[in-house]
Amino acid sequence: MSIVKALTIAGSDSGGGAGIQADIKTFQELGVYGMSAVTAVTAQNTLGVQGVYPLSKDAVTEQINSIANDLYPNAVKTGMLFNSEIIQAVSLKLKECKWERVVVDPVMIAKGGSSLLQEEAIDTLKKYLIPLAYCITPNIPEAEAIVGYSIRSMEDRKQAAKAIIELGAKHVVVKGGHGDEEDAIDLLYDGNEYHYFAGKRTITMHTHGTGCTYAAAITAELAKGRSACDAVRLAKAFIQAAIEDNLGIGEGHGPTNHWAYQRREVYAR
Repeated sequence: MSIVKALTIAGSDSGGGAGIQADIKTFQELGVYGMSAVTAVTAQNTLGVQGVYPLSKDAVTEQINSIANDLYPNAVKTGMLFNSEIIQAVSLKLKECKWERVVVDPVMIAKGGSSLLQEEAIDTLKKYLIPLAYCITPNIPEAEAIVGYSIRSMEDRKQAAKAIIELGAKHVVVKGGHGDEEDAIDLLYDGNEYHYFAGKRTITMHTHGTGCTYAAAITAELAKGRSACDAVRLAKAFIQAAIEDNLGIGEGHGPTNHWAYQRREVYAR
């Protein structure tokens, strides 16, 4: 039996709803062995981020080396990288290791509004990391930060996706959670065709970690060898269940329910 493996390079969330913790939970739920390289430790809960403590680039690099030398991943996800130095270090290792199925979640702002990426690091992200992305998964505000203009309509999203492809990414998923359509519509662009994935919009505060979880689900499915379109389709169902069947814990932006998708699958049998 061949074990499918995925690596997440991201920050730690002490509240367990986002970051490394969300990624590992998602990998596990989808039958993929999860590994991690921590870029920063955060003190946070559902009320917000109380502290961010980035690791050195050497610490991040050495963690990736340890994985590369022994536990070769079938796919890699990047999340919170925080600063230019870490972005460049991670990009260098991705190139050296020749890992191709790389999912970039361009984490910039926490649900409570705290910055998780230094502003000057956005240009570094565009120059070094986005060209290595097999798939990048910005929400609308993140896409705006990358392309440098406002996104108001679906046509704007399509133009932004084109612009991000021109930066070197192979696939772009512009998520629709911040849109104003009745359904939350995610747009996938592969440089040739647009694909749309709609899900019922759920009005809830319990959405902490949705971006991390969604990108991790895409990563897990790409690790299994699925196409980008099929990976996004499964990930959309996974995150839809996680939001709809939320846990209702915490006094603020609570986490999504990482076991909701598999529980639904069990009950449907």
